[in-house]
Amino acid sequence: MPFDIIRHDITEMKVDAIVNAANPGLQIGGGVCGAIFRAAGVQELQKACDKIGGCHVGEAVITGGYNLKAKYIIHTPGPVWRGGQHQEAARLQASYQNSLELAMKHRCESIAFPLIATGIYGYPKEEALQIAVSTISSFLFQHDIQVFLVVFDKQAFALSQKLTSSIQQYIDEQYVDEMENTSLRRPREEHFLFEEQQQSLDVYQETVNFDELLNQLDESFSERLFRFIDAKGLTDVETYKRANIDRRLFSKIRNGIDYTPKKKTAVAFAISLQLNLEETLDLLETAGYTLSRSSKFDVIVDYFIRHGKYNIHEINEVLFAFDQPLLGA
Repeated sequence: MPFDIIRHDITEMKVDAIVNAANPGLQIGGGVCGAIFRAAGVQELQKACDKIGGCHVGEAVITGGYNLKAKYIIHTPGPVWRGGQHQEAARLQASYQNSLELAMKHRCESIAFPLIATGIYGYPKEEALQIAVSTISSFLFQHDIQVFLVVFDKQAFALSQKLTSSIQQYIDEQYVDEMENTSLRRPREEHFLFEEQQQSLDVYQETVNFDELLNQLDESFSERLFRFIDAKGLTDVETYKRANIDRRLFSKIRNGIDYTPKKKTAVAFAISLQLNLEETLDLLETAGYTLSRSSKFDVIVDYFIRHGKYNIHEINEVLFAFDQPLLGA
């Protein structure tokens, strides 16, 4: 199942389990921990935590969700940042890994994480985000569970300044110029374009033979997609997991020759298959799409393809930072 980064209040998530960035004593704290305790019901949740007794850094325990919309709360203490020389990265990775394994043990189909240890524990947000994304995405190659990384606001989300600046410059060069040129052209062109379209439609209606046209249709999106999959030597499972696509949606595409996906889904497959720009446009065309310089989403996708970077979760981090739709289902 796919992995999404969303801006939301984690206590309002309708999932099987939410993750609490806990302290080792499992006591009510500040930040995310305090918010979860208050939303769940302090007395009941604290009583359940006291019964467990505590939890070591990097490990995970589970309680009921009580007043939350989630069925369970998985509590995991992240590491306190001490410069990065005291196994902080390994312990933070363990927090995510053990939480995911505990969710699977309790048959959870969905789970929501905060960005663990980045509050009062001081873990640098960029490094913490990289660990979260890499651990979750690796886990999803072996298991089916819907995962959300919940970010309360932009200040809690951090991207590489070098990467952000590079992409912003690319957007400025490609997107802004195109938007300005389009706005200058549109008023003068629209009248003539309408007349040309009407004339073409009149001629078309007089001469068209629909049976003949239908017999000349190109490959469908589904046919072209599976031809690319075969050419790249990938399995179905590798393809939909790398595309951040739900297995059930992939099955629908596999079994429906005329299925037309959303654009973000079609692009996700292009990234999964590591298609070059020409191949990507070829695949998108079969679904009725293209990449345009007048869309930030398109320009960002274009940037990553041109630079040969096909990590879909890294691309989604950037799309999220620029308030664009994420790739996948």
